[in-house]
Parts: sequence; C-alpha cells; structure tokens
Amino acid sequence: MAPNKKNPLKLNPLQLKTLTLLQVLAKLSGTSQPDAATGQPFITTFPDPHGNHFHLGPYVVMSQDATGLRNEAVWVALTRKGLAESRWPVGIVLTQAGQDYDTGLQSSILHGSDH
Repeated sequence: MAPNKKNPLKLNPLQLKTLTLLQVLAKLSGTSQPDAATGQPFITTFPDPHGNHFHLGPYVVMSQDATGLRNEAVWVALTRKGLAESRWPVGIVLTQAGQDYDTGLQSSILHGSDH
C-alpha cells in the first residue's frame, strides 16, 4: 500500500476543484474569518466571475473550474467527508482536514495572474 495515496477520500473532480479553491479562499484576507466555535476559516465571500474567469488573490481561475463554489450538494459532500462544515447559503467552514487535504489540482486550476 502506498503511504501517500492520492485522493484517499475519493472526492469527485468537482469536489476536488471546489476544495482547492476553498483552500485558497481560507487563506485570503477578506474572504473568511475565524469561526467562533472552532477557530477554523469560515468562508463567506466568494469571487464573482467576469467573462470566463475570475481572480482569486494572485491567481486567475477559469469559471468552469469553480462551478462547485456555490453548489449546495458539493458543500454537503465535503461536510460528509469531514473536510468542511456547510452553513448553506451563508458560508462554509473549512476544517483542518479540509485545509490539509492534497487535491493535487493547485497547478492545474490556479493560474498565475498576468493582469
């Protein structure tokens, strides 16, 4: 058995993309605040796309990679797997497990900004 199995919780592609973006949002100033009960990042501000992309801190993200950010079913799935705590529709708390989960997608969906 491999010591660092990729995607051990068997997240689907939409869940992986969404978790990747939530991990960035959890670290950005102005998009989250510490949850009163747990101290974990409570994300309440989500980016609005312009055209086919949006800006996420220093990154550009294609809108097609972010369809799960405002999808209640994705939030519920991440909650069920212990990676988040959905507070639909207000926001989502990213648990420590969610912050630490290696989605393997950072380099493929987070693009360096050129403008």
